[in-house]
Amino acid sequence: MNKKKIIIVATLVGLMGSAVAAEASGLFQKVNGLVRSDIKVTVDGQNTSMKPVFINGQAYLPAKSEANALGFDVQYNAKDKSLSLVSRDPGNGGGNDGSGDQEAQLMMLSGVIQSVTPMDNGTYRLDVVGRGTNSWVLLTVDQETKLTDGSGKTFAAKDLKAGTEIVAEYGPMMTMSFPGQSHAAKVTVGTERLVKEDTISAVKHTEDGWQVTIGADAASQIVLNAGKETKLMNAQGSSIDWESLKAGTKVVAYYGPEMTKSLPPISLVFYLVALTDKPAQDSLAPAAIAEFQTLAWSKLPEGQASHVKTKKEEAVVEVVNAADSGVLATTDEAKKLLQAVKDKGGKLVAVTYQTDQDELLGPLTVVFDLDSKTFIGYNARR
Repeated sequence: MNKKKIIIVATLVGLMGSAVAAEASGLFQKVNGLVRSDIKVTVDGQNTSMKPVFINGQAYLPAKSEANALGFDVQYNAKDKSLSLVSRDPGNGGGNDGSGDQEAQLMMLSGVIQSVTPMDNGTYRLDVVGRGTNSWVLLTVDQETKLTDGSGKTFAAKDLKAGTEIVAEYGPMMTMSFPGQSHAAKVTVGTERLVKEDTISAVKHTEDGWQVTIGADAASQIVLNAGKETKLMNAQGSSIDWESLKAGTKVVAYYGPEMTKSLPPISLVFYLVALTDKPAQDSLAPAAIAEFQTLAWSKLPEGQASHVKTKKEEAVVEVVNAADSGVLATTDEAKKLLQAVKDKGGKLVAVTYQTDQDELLGPLTVVFDLDSKTFIGYNARR
């Protein structure tokens, strides 16, 4: 049986460390919280002496006290800055050496790169769909990423291309956006497939699987043979039924590179993505929307709550480019964070309420950093 562990990782400045970047040291963030001694914390119905600290509407508990109450020992690794809570359960597989903890928490994805975007800070963002913990992920590849080909030789990030198959290990942190965004710890590069976006002109079931013809005329058509090795999915990476395909459906095919010299050419297809109902990459999952609505409600300016006409759960939540935002930061720390997010081309979350003063001032919008959920300020009103 695998060892049962919980790991809390102190991440470095990067995809998951936007709030940390606000500090001069680059490693610590000063936060303000409220100790709630009036709230009882129980474990399996038994009272404890723990007192939660509320920060930005979320409850936090002291690691050592919480670990003891839940039957864990606390171990701190100064080298990789990780705090491990290791089960005392004798049936957990034994051993408290902590080896492999980080690797055990990484998520896996075997898939194909849909796009490669160079970022201003020298990193690369990969849009990947396939099979794994999550079927659609945006991965950041940087100098910390172990990037190799199938033989173990180092592979240059600048040479990554759409259509390339990869196996990625990423995390352990991941944003709540949809698709999720995370840091790639290790990427193994596989075969570079051919890529074609076109419309299905014919589809039929065969003895070996399915045969899909894409292209409107004979000169541009390709016949794609799909078998057990083929994954058919929608734009979110979720598997769909072959029966749902029909003439007129727009798809992206990842096939070959071997093809017959016939007319039309025939090839095996490995990933086929139907582009129906493709969502925006920066849309949020329902749970994330609800969380930002709650956070924003707690940040309504004093004296403005009585003017708000929108219910908490009906506030409009949008992901916006930090560079295009009209937010006015409320503190010096928020200004530093906002600038850091802008510098890396990051995103903000804007939560908007209608008020009875809209005709004079415009709507009220509360703004947070997408990755850390840190409160930034309010959009300028007229």
